[in-house]
Amino acid sequence: MKAPKKDSQTMAIALDPNPKGKFKRLGGSLADDWNMRLVNLVAGALPIDQSNSEENNKASTAVFGAMVDIAPTDPIEGILVAQLMAANEAALSMYRRGWAQPSEYFEARTKYLALADKASRTVALLTERLDHHRGRGQQQITVKHVTTNNVTADQAIIADSVTTGGAARGNVASPALLAASSEVPRPILDEARLPDLVGVGGGTKTK
Repeated sequence: MKAPKKDSQTMAIALDPNPKGKFKRLGGSLADDWNMRLVNLVAGALPIDQSNSEENNKASTAVFGAMVDIAPTDPIEGILVAQLMAANEAALSMYRRGWAQPSEYFEARTKYLALADKASRTVALLTERLDHHRGRGQQQITVKHVTTNNVTADQAIIADSVTTGGAARGNVASPALLAASSEVPRPILDEARLPDLVGVGGGTKTK
């Protein structure tokens, strides 16, 4: 026997054609239905006594104030900020519970602190992702061109080795040696004084 066909159900979704975005600084969206749902989820995720309305309102107001300061600019940032708030609260709550354990309950204390560290890493990851989404994580490389009029020959050779790989890495002089060699001119050997120099074998040559 074939199972009777179920009547197809349709859901009507009514979207505001002119969203105001009154609470955009909380959820990052122009749709306040999304913003209010997000803040309600954040309030429900706080590690507090949800049955205590006074405590709940006080904690939620403080967290919402931080969310407004961060000011998400789109729903993606709103999600990251919401999770960031919940993870931060969880981390601090686990730290508090861990150190509240008596010293004889070492395993319980260690477990709470391990969970707190994990939540803290989540906070750091979410913060990094939020900065990356906002474009702060992009690296900027600045290239400066130096005219050859004020550059000595030694500096030009070493600059060429660094930029084009003309010399091996171990053969490139350090900046300190470069500065010393560029400021003090090299002495010019006088052919008339060559006999006065010490020979290779250690003896001296006489005139």
